[in-house]
Amino acid sequence: MPLLALLAAPAVALQAPTQAQAQPADTGILSVLGLWETKEHDGVFQITSCGTQVCGRLVGMRYTGEVPKGKDGESECGLLMLTGFTPDPDDPGRWNGHILDPDDEHVYHAQIWSPREGVLKLRGYVGIPLFGETQTWTRYAGTIGPLCRMP
Repeated sequence: MPLLALLAAPAVALQAPTQAQAQPADTGILSVLGLWETKEHDGVFQITSCGTQVCGRLVGMRYTGEVPKGKDGESECGLLMLTGFTPDPDDPGRWNGHILDPDDEHVYHAQIWSPREGVLKLRGYVGIPLFGETQTWTRYAGTIGPLCRMP
């Protein structure tokens, strides 16, 4: 699946960090945490702190009929797709990590950052950021129903 399709693909379940978990260093973390709607408005990711890093799960999907399933036949609802994000030492406010393509299970390098309130940029790439694609996600304030269904 092309990276652009992956970034627009639905797939994550809410996982709030517990108070006992370590929190990532506060280098603009509040600007990237929360619910984010994908560019195509067909998926919502919950970005949270995961120990000392930042991660994201697909928690909302726009679909009709049955819950969308991955190649393995399992629901993509709750799938951890954004992993290992740590602050970029050379660019404050930018986070470096990885994004999973659930169709082929390939993991790409990725960066996330918030250039302004209510906007998240996600860049997936192979090798170096120059060879990648950037999508703009927006803060999501809507509801998510049972089985990750978006209205």
